[in-house]
Amino acid sequence: MKYYWVDLHLHTVLSPCGELEMGAREIVARAREAGLDVIAITDHNSCENFPAIAKLASGTPLVLPAIEVQTAEDIHVVTIFPEYSSALDFKNWLWLKMPPIKNDPDIFGYQVVVDSNDDILRMEETLLIQGAGYDVDTIVARANDHGAITILAHVDRPVFAYPAVLGPFPRDYPVDAIELSAHLDSEQADEWRKKYPSRVFIRSSDSHTLDTMSRANCSKMLLASPAFDELRMALHGEGGRRVSWPWG
Repeated sequence: MKYYWVDLHLHTVLSPCGELEMGAREIVARAREAGLDVIAITDHNSCENFPAIAKLASGTPLVLPAIEVQTAEDIHVVTIFPEYSSALDFKNWLWLKMPPIKNDPDIFGYQVVVDSNDDILRMEETLLIQGAGYDVDTIVARANDHGAITILAHVDRPVFAYPAVLGPFPRDYPVDAIELSAHLDSEQADEWRKKYPSRVFIRSSDSHTLDTMSRANCSKMLLASPAFDELRMALHGEGGRRVSWPWG
């Protein structure tokens, strides 16, 4: 086994808050330059830019299909799937209760689906940064049923985080990991570890720009290989796999 650098939260041009520089070619090039071994494409409430990035990367880095879900309570949950078909099936279920609010690019930004050459395939018209019509418990349960890795996103933030909306989460809440924002210092991060000593914490970049994609903003994991099942084992401390405490 060896250590791999893993970033399980980054956005593309499909997310309206993602900069237009976050195209397929640019993300793959930056991930390689930064020495990232695994990345998850976590656009808001969608996953349709995964195929372009995965095709271009060809395994270097490993690209995982994922969705950053915004729940009915406006809590963000990162859901990472073993294959694209599962992610797309989950997305289709999610959109059964997606409010039909149209995106205004002048206010929120463009929502662009691209191919591996960064050519535009289509513009997503439904606003992606809004709460889908399912509560957080339902989202987590459904994602778990799809075999996903589930992560409570940026729990330290004052908005779009479980504690900010509902208060402290149960210590046995059925997610695989808890994400802390990359900007926290070691003292701030350690307070969360003291509060939830039995949970596994990860650091992710939540990148909306290329310059935030770096080893300093992600997590180091001991794995036998860069693979979805290996990540799950590391998050649960199984078979010698593990997640290093991101703040040293």
